[in-house]
Amino acid sequence: MNDAEMDTPVPVIDLDIVMANLRRMQDYCDLHGLKLRPHIKTHKMPDLALEQVRLGAVGITCQKLGEAEVMVDAGLTDILMSYPVIGAAKAARLGALARRATMRVAVDNPVALRTVADAASQAGREIGILVEFDSGRLRTGVTTVDEALALARAVVATDGVRFDGLMTYPSSAATAPFIAAAKEAFAAAGIEIGMVSGGGTPDVWSKHETVGLTELRVGTYIFHDRATVGNGVATLDDCALHVHATVVSRPTPDRAVIDTGSKSLSSDLVAPSVGKGFGMIREYPDAVIERVNEEHGMVDLSACAARPEIGERVRVLPNHVCVVVNLHDTVVRTRGGEIDGDGTGVWPVAARGRSR
Repeated sequence: MNDAEMDTPVPVIDLDIVMANLRRMQDYCDLHGLKLRPHIKTHKMPDLALEQVRLGAVGITCQKLGEAEVMVDAGLTDILMSYPVIGAAKAARLGALARRATMRVAVDNPVALRTVADAASQAGREIGILVEFDSGRLRTGVTTVDEALALARAVVATDGVRFDGLMTYPSSAATAPFIAAAKEAFAAAGIEIGMVSGGGTPDVWSKHETVGLTELRVGTYIFHDRATVGNGVATLDDCALHVHATVVSRPTPDRAVIDTGSKSLSSDLVAPSVGKGFGMIREYPDAVIERVNEEHGMVDLSACAARPEIGERVRVLPNHVCVVVNLHDTVVRTRGGEIDGDGTGVWPVAARGRSR
């Protein structure tokens, strides 16, 4: 199968670029003494997670238990759950995972702690706990050092769980001061902070400047997207995934319609300083995908010197690649400009849709 034979819309990844991105991040972490624990929510593919570990990652990060179940089935054995795990149903699933892999879970409240303790009891194995603190995103995470210390004390006093350290997202200007204050308070309480896990691709190449950070959780770096290019942490040449689309209509000279709408590209936008529309058409960078319905992408061509014809194939760089991958059951992989593998290059997105 060649490019012209691929039915569109279809996400296509370049494995040569993927491998370059993986090596670059591992080299960065090794250089600065940071442990790398990639977040698989971007790619959701066990083969890629295994490759990340083969290159030197200490383990992986999963957002949901469904993702972790897929990864453990594939042979991944060291997993951090970076999302709250609450309730009896999730305790049973976490316990089943803990019998098969080394599990850590981020918590920011006593209810989540009790769920993890219940899971550890069911598994008959210890589960590590990271206390999550808020670095300014105003999402999950305790907001004061006193709260973090109180929760850590509760972890230490709870059977079946182990206090491993702290976690935050994103790593920001507020992170290092919180870590410094926490180290002082925890030392006074006789509690060791063994690890501090931070994350976020948008400013990844300065993470080593965050004093106290020991571990890095990043996901988007494996493919990159329009947002990371706009943030200056990647170039267009670093972008490994594009959605291939076909021009299906040209109602006016200034408008084209592609067969790629919100069900393929998502409805995520980027900052106005990065660009307009719902993705960048690589062959026509001055075009703007100004609107998307579920299956239609309406493209403004008014700023383009050259314009696509009906039936022409184009490559769309997604605004937010993590969402795009989760919209598709499979991707096509290429290497050296050719379809990889058995001639079809089709690769299942095994953890797609695992939202629980």
